[in-house]
Amino acid sequence: MASTYDSDFSFHEQLWFFYSENRGKIRSRYNDLTRKFLSYNDKDENKNAFLRKPQFEAMEMYVFIKEFMNNAQVYELFDDWRNKRNRFSEASYYSNGQLRLGDALTEKQTDVLFKQMKKYRESYPNYIYALTMGLGKTILMGTCIFYEFLLAKKYPKDKRFCHNALVFAPDKTVLQSLREIMTFDKTKVVPPEYARVLDSNIKFHFLDESGTVLHTIDDSDFNIIISNTQKIIIKKKRKEATPGEVLFGSNSSLLSAVYGGDDSEDDAWDDATLMDNQRFKKLCRLPQLGVYVDEAHHLFGADLEKQIRSSGANKTSLRDTINLLAANTSIVACYNYTGTPYVKNQLLPEVVYAYGLRESIWNGYLKDADPIGFENVKSDEFLNATVTKFWQKYGGKIYDNLNPKLAIYAANVEEAVNEVVPALEEILTRLEIPTTSILLNVGDSKYTKDEDIRNFNNLDVPGSVGNEKQFVVLVEKGKEGWNCRSLFGVALYRSPKSKIFVLQATMRCLRAITDERLTATVFLSKENYDTLDDELHKNFNMEISDIKNTSTDDRHKYQVRVLPPPRSIRLKRVWHEYTVSSKEYSTPVDFGLVGADLSKYSSVMYERDSIANDTSTKQHCID
Repeated sequence: MASTYDSDFSFHEQLWFFYSENRGKIRSRYNDLTRKFLSYNDKDENKNAFLRKPQFEAMEMYVFIKEFMNNAQVYELFDDWRNKRNRFSEASYYSNGQLRLGDALTEKQTDVLFKQMKKYRESYPNYIYALTMGLGKTILMGTCIFYEFLLAKKYPKDKRFCHNALVFAPDKTVLQSLREIMTFDKTKVVPPEYARVLDSNIKFHFLDESGTVLHTIDDSDFNIIISNTQKIIIKKKRKEATPGEVLFGSNSSLLSAVYGGDDSEDDAWDDATLMDNQRFKKLCRLPQLGVYVDEAHHLFGADLEKQIRSSGANKTSLRDTINLLAANTSIVACYNYTGTPYVKNQLLPEVVYAYGLRESIWNGYLKDADPIGFENVKSDEFLNATVTKFWQKYGGKIYDNLNPKLAIYAANVEEAVNEVVPALEEILTRLEIPTTSILLNVGDSKYTKDEDIRNFNNLDVPGSVGNEKQFVVLVEKGKEGWNCRSLFGVALYRSPKSKIFVLQATMRCLRAITDERLTATVFLSKENYDTLDDELHKNFNMEISDIKNTSTDDRHKYQVRVLPPPRSIRLKRVWHEYTVSSKEYSTPVDFGLVGADLSKYSSVMYERDSIANDTSTKQHCID
């Protein structure tokens, strides 16, 4: 999309600068409970705080927008910032964090960006928190929900806080990873006395099966519904209703009694979608709903102009569902969590916090990566070089009681079974590596048994059979939602149908495993190597050289900003000088005491002879 503003400008950086410059002033305005919650997770105040720095900073921004900016939409925040209004005014108590407009963008450029933000707005506040893979977006999401519920419990009439939470996952793999919100030890991010309050009030609903009914009580609070998009998403009718469907359809008294209320003509009430509509209607009866979208880049298409939130057919079904929820119940806000905040190298307009892949690697939150490209080699030669190099670098090593593992992606099931596995067995035999260390997971029950799935899920479990599997052959598995810390290599020779798959597969091996700075190796064909470079540029605004391992570990992040020029003020200096002098008198001072009546100043003593006898009182003057 053509634009006339600087694509490197990031409004979320201006928001963070404003907040960080005024952190003490801003936090003093929060509720007491909020301050306690933040202090518990702040490593500067609690050395045992669990959240990593990027997670805590994202949490700070979450609270800042909610309690200090009152859930304002992003375009409203930007408009106040560019016009220096309200909290961003130079006359404001918080003026320390206001950059001069000319230092960032011209007035014409900010007008272009403002119109873009306003064009893409929704009827409800919509925020994007961009933390790259491996930084703990699931834990951050759960922490935000726990904060919401605590504040909603104490301030039930405050419309800024969510009383219920709907968590969306794009597919089944990510859905399973969201179970961590249910099983996570809340005391790691919530003070124990408040964690007990949450445990006694929160009701979890995990919709992992297509036939699962949503059992929420109408108008109830503190429900957390976790579902993939297909379990909630609204579907439309494909054909006209038959007379029988009209008679026994959505408007019949039986269905109305079971599911309540009248239904719109667009709702599909056939056998395939009946359960979907039941869940949707139950959600519409929950007040103060907060919507949390994991892997939110699935919400956006590849074309920012046509598919982010445009009307008509280009609009995503998930966004349609959220908008329909907003039309039928009160949505506090939609919180989107993603690791890729760019679409075709353009930052999504509603990003309010971002911690990118480059910063995560440089600051030690992820492994370094060493991408290796192969050109003019056959698949067997590629596989032989890959396994040999991997074993030379990682063979015999143990990291956190786990064996290092290599993921080998095949183009399809046939290639995995008939080409990759036989060639891999031959290579391992030559290297004197047990062939039992091979694990095949291709999504076909003919080749991948239940035991293989169990071993795949136990790759990061010390002492398990899964940990002994060091060479994992996959077919489009283990992209998002696959958390394997012991993965130290990825091999991808064939070019997949989707270019983003190269980036997703590569990032699987970057998850940190120990406090030591480690390096993973990525083996790619030259075509996939170039694809990775292109996808990094589009999705993270970085080059492939930014993820390569370097020999220096003393890198530091510095924030550089333009300071206003010094101003000179002329002051008028006024000098007053005082002196003390003695004055001589020629005659004594007459105070006029001669002839004055001094009797009223005389001291008098009163005396009686006896208390019992009525005797007269005598007065005596005391000289």
